[in-house]
Amino acid sequence: MHVDIIDLREFYARPLGAVVRRFLIQRLRARWSNVAGMSVFGLGYAAPYLSVFRQEANRIGALMPASQGVIAWPEEGVRQAALVQEDHLPLPDSSADRILIIHSVETTENSRALLREVWRVLAPEGRVIIVAPNRAGLWARFDTTPFGHGRPYSRGQLTRLLRNAMFAPLDWEQALYMPPFNWSVLLRSAAAWERVGMIMWPGFCGVNIVEATKQIYGAAPEGELEAARGRLYPVPAGPVTARSNTAPRASQDKAKS
Repeated sequence: MHVDIIDLREFYARPLGAVVRRFLIQRLRARWSNVAGMSVFGLGYAAPYLSVFRQEANRIGALMPASQGVIAWPEEGVRQAALVQEDHLPLPDSSADRILIIHSVETTENSRALLREVWRVLAPEGRVIIVAPNRAGLWARFDTTPFGHGRPYSRGQLTRLLRNAMFAPLDWEQALYMPPFNWSVLLRSAAAWERVGMIMWPGFCGVNIVEATKQIYGAAPEGELEAARGRLYPVPAGPVTARSNTAPRASQDKAKS
């Protein structure tokens, strides 16, 4: 079960949440330094991190799971947040260039269904970043932060999860080495904890950050294709006189055979 949207918002409003946001944005910005003209989406509770891309991206949206709840985002201007079902995203095939998944994979009831839907909407050359609690880290052991809820992942578990959903991991990073406490003395030394932790105990980070790309040569099981076809591409009544350009590639190949 997802962490409630109110708890997530309150966490990021506290000093500890501000430190977390700053460290993670540094990692995200280093990987996605230029998203000009791209479609960028966040799944889970990504609103605190999407703001840095708003001035560049062509399209941007915060997709918030129904079991978590939704808040208005951004606070000013046109709203760019939507309440969604994780296995039925309101996006066309191959329409997203970048997708950030945070506060989602560890709490979803079906991580594979979530990632298969992300695979569907991600462009062939697109990238996805997952931020997930580290099983060996201290942050996963305290439920005083959102990273202490749900199922934490080791690097090996995340790798298997991605590959089973037809993603190829590209690169890894770790973050959040300070203890997950909202103490002023820790917050003042957070940068030092981060520098020392990356050198001295990299395996005990608070979160694993993995960037991946979709494997476009893979094929979904027939049952998944049928479900997607029925949900997104209803068959019209009567004879079909022309093939739709938006039909799934797998359906076109099947028709040719």
